[in-house]
Amino acid sequence: MKVIIPLAGKGTRLRPHTHVTPKPMLRIAGKPVMDYVMDDVKRLGDVEQVVYVTGHLKEKVEEHARRDIGLPAVFVEQSVQDGTAGAVNLARPYVDQPVLIIFVDTIFDADLSIVHDTDADGIIWTKEVEDYQRFGVVVTDADGHMTKIVEKPSTPISKRANIGLYYIRNWQLLYEGIDHVLTQPKNKGEYYLTDAFQYMIDKGAKIKVVDVAGWYDAGQIETLLDTNRVMLEKGRARRPGTIDASATIVDPVYIEEGVTITNSTVGPNVSISAGSTIEGSTLRDSIVGAQSRVLGSRLHGSIIGDAVKLEGFAGSVTIGDHAEVRASA
Repeated sequence: MKVIIPLAGKGTRLRPHTHVTPKPMLRIAGKPVMDYVMDDVKRLGDVEQVVYVTGHLKEKVEEHARRDIGLPAVFVEQSVQDGTAGAVNLARPYVDQPVLIIFVDTIFDADLSIVHDTDADGIIWTKEVEDYQRFGVVVTDADGHMTKIVEKPSTPISKRANIGLYYIRNWQLLYEGIDHVLTQPKNKGEYYLTDAFQYMIDKGAKIKVVDVAGWYDAGQIETLLDTNRVMLEKGRARRPGTIDASATIVDPVYIEEGVTITNSTVGPNVSISAGSTIEGSTLRDSIVGAQSRVLGSRLHGSIIGDAVKLEGFAGSVTIGDHAEVRASA
């Protein structure tokens, strides 16, 4: 099996952090978002190659994939952001067998091993949501096969949101569908992979719809913080080996070794990377990067990058790497 990972986007909703870090490499509970997904991929055991479709900060993605993920990899650049069908089309020279396509700016609870047992032409994973009008939703027939995807429906035709996780066994028909999509006028300015799936269905393909147990977004500040909380609650929490007597830790937290906390209360739902210092402060529901200093501050709902100095601030704040913020007296 081949795996396609499209990650060329700039992550505009997560700026300033994505100016220097690719969106899928932002850390939640001490771990890059994409690594949660790739751990599931590695457990499949029969992945021949991963095709990363890169763009923004491609060198950092390539370095991380080679050094930390370890699966056989090839990289293709999407220099023109023309949509998800365009991204998957770039991987075509490397696809000669069934393919798993994953958009790695979310984390999911799904059993990927079902790809080994299906006789369907493909599988699309979904999650039932109440705010269905925000998503592309999947409509199914009585046998649980997809009949169509409707983008942001105004009526509750379905509440099963498309989460960006697909297995396509009939990869030849997929690329026939992509060819068709790329010859049509753009759909709202883009070429959508879901339109290629619709082509497959119209040609008689059976794409099975499977609900995931959990789906956690990491595509904007608020959801990144909420997913950090969920991952801590689901077993990613850790305390350092030693804690200063003047520090109060409120679980769950993820605190790496080498973090110094004095005269402070940290938690719940806080992640802090190595080398950072928290002094005379209160932090909850926040993420702090490596080698940063938070002094005399009261933070909630905040994301602090690497090598930041923040002093005397109260409230919620988002600060990119290598910044210094000192509140006025």
